[in-house]
Amino acid sequence: MERKVWMFSKEYFQSLESSWDRLKACEKPVFIYGMGDGAQKLLDEFDRLGISCAGIFASDDFVRGQSFREYKVVTLAQAEDQCGDMTVVLGFGTSLPEIMERIDNIEKRHEVIVPEMCVAGEENFSKDKFLSMFTEAEKAYDLFSDELSKQTFEKLTAFKITGKLSYLREIFTDKGKITEILPLSETETYCDLGAYTGDTVSELISRTGGKYEKIYAVEPERKNFQKCLRNLIAYDDISFYNAAAWSVDTELNFAGGAGRQGRVDAAGKKVRARSLDSILAGKKCTYVKYDVEGADLEALKGSRNTISRYSPKICCALYHRPYDYITLPLYINSLCKGYKFYIRQEKYYPAWENNLFCVHE
Repeated sequence: MERKVWMFSKEYFQSLESSWDRLKACEKPVFIYGMGDGAQKLLDEFDRLGISCAGIFASDDFVRGQSFREYKVVTLAQAEDQCGDMTVVLGFGTSLPEIMERIDNIEKRHEVIVPEMCVAGEENFSKDKFLSMFTEAEKAYDLFSDELSKQTFEKLTAFKITGKLSYLREIFTDKGKITEILPLSETETYCDLGAYTGDTVSELISRTGGKYEKIYAVEPERKNFQKCLRNLIAYDDISFYNAAAWSVDTELNFAGGAGRQGRVDAAGKKVRARSLDSILAGKKCTYVKYDVEGADLEALKGSRNTISRYSPKICCALYHRPYDYITLPLYINSLCKGYKFYIRQEKYYPAWENNLFCVHE
């Protein structure tokens, strides 16, 4: 079979119409699908860019006469009766197969655009900014070790610019295939930064048949931390830290409740913060997971001695901030040469759950 060579071209990305330019030029009524934080951010950006929103619709089970901001929430059928053809902007994220199928079916009838909105912080993805940092993007692209990673990086960028879900569907990878990138042994020392309720620790224990050397579970949100303790307390050799992963030992403000959206935020409550280097105090580590809701670069900075000395396997979320998929691989490579880099996109609308995997040669 002929080998596919992916060309990472600035001219190609320049030729793509950005999602925001498309919405500003759109002559059809624009409806937002969904309510909540995502829709709030979209409406704020619409106001800033002068994009007119014709209304909000939700799944039939969620309408029930609700209103959102100044809009009465309607069903898709009601929106279609009102306006006929329209452009739909997705205002929430999902990995549920039935909801993703519903979105696919909407796309068969209407144009669907999914602008790349920040998960953490205030900065959304910008085509112009991406082009201004193209040299860095090209360096990150060149780090990746297999064709699927290069294709994923390219198509992910195209999605971020255009908001077209077709680019994502081309790079979806089943989670079972993703775990094959990081082979695990029975002697792992695993550091879980952003341990949540212990789900990824439990997954590691399952994959290693219950055998490991040591586990460090770090979680800042109090309720999540208590659940993590309850879920994992029966296991030996696990140290628990009710703290945020950060570049240094300090105190931070943390907000966002008990879900996965907890984050460092000036409006939040004071929490303890620890660097991984401080937690380990020079002890070895074979595998680190970073999923810390936008503080991933800071957490990596707090691991620089550990990474430089031990070259642990790394799994790092790339979707919290719009350019993490460029900056985080470059930072890890600056700490330790010899890593093989991989990027994979799980089945998710929009481009959440894309992760970086690093394995030292």
